[in-house]
Amino acid sequence: MVDKHHPKLSVSKQCKLLSIHRSGLYYKPCGEKEINLKVMDIIDKEYQKKPFYGVARMSEHLKRMGYSVNRKRVRRLYRLMDLRAIFPGPNTSKANQLHKKYPYLLRNLTITHTNQVWACDITYIPMKHGFMYLVAIIDLYSRFVVGWGISNSLEADFCIEVLKQAIHKYGKPEIFNTDQGVQFTSEGFTQVLKSHEVQISMDGRGRAIDNIFIERLWRTVKYENVYLHAYANGLDLYKGLKDYFEFYNYERIHQSLDYQTPAFVYALAA
Repeated sequence: MVDKHHPKLSVSKQCKLLSIHRSGLYYKPCGEKEINLKVMDIIDKEYQKKPFYGVARMSEHLKRMGYSVNRKRVRRLYRLMDLRAIFPGPNTSKANQLHKKYPYLLRNLTITHTNQVWACDITYIPMKHGFMYLVAIIDLYSRFVVGWGISNSLEADFCIEVLKQAIHKYGKPEIFNTDQGVQFTSEGFTQVLKSHEVQISMDGRGRAIDNIFIERLWRTVKYENVYLHAYANGLDLYKGLKDYFEFYNYERIHQSLDYQTPAFVYALAA
């Protein structure tokens, strides 16, 4: 589909013409042992139902499911999947102590309009023969997804690319909220926000519940799309998610939005 050695068209130009993201072209699912992939699939589905489950409870759940896995393995898989239970306790997200952390700005804040607060997070995406990561940015007032992307690593580059594209397409938010993951505290990521004079807000340790709206987005995306399809490669995953986010933004009605679509509320309030 894409000719990497085309004499006139760059790979970026070809991807643009084909309406695909370069991540869908380059990135292949990360591999793990088959047994670990099965365990990760169980963890992911159980976590969507019970995000308060830490390593100990999840280990016990797996044992009752017939999987003899110790807490050490479950803890490693939690970190690989970038999961952490939503209660105060040991922080399993990957943070860099050398990166600057920013205060949490959403406490007692009333969100009254679009582009007031955007929230961003990363989630694990199970696939037929491996897994990838999905990053998304959501406008908290309208639930409109202003940007998203996939990667087979937790490096900051793909998050920065998604952030730049979102700002270019929809303008800048007043406040941008994330957790303290290394991707979001990196100089490259925060510099994009600073250059646009966006206030940076970060959840404190053990405050994953503060990003509840995007956590609900993950649950919706997985149950309505990802779990229903055994995506085999990055390109198929990208195309499937592209169709789903179009549906989510422009067709899927939300009870919390008085049965309107995110796009309707975002446009109406913009």
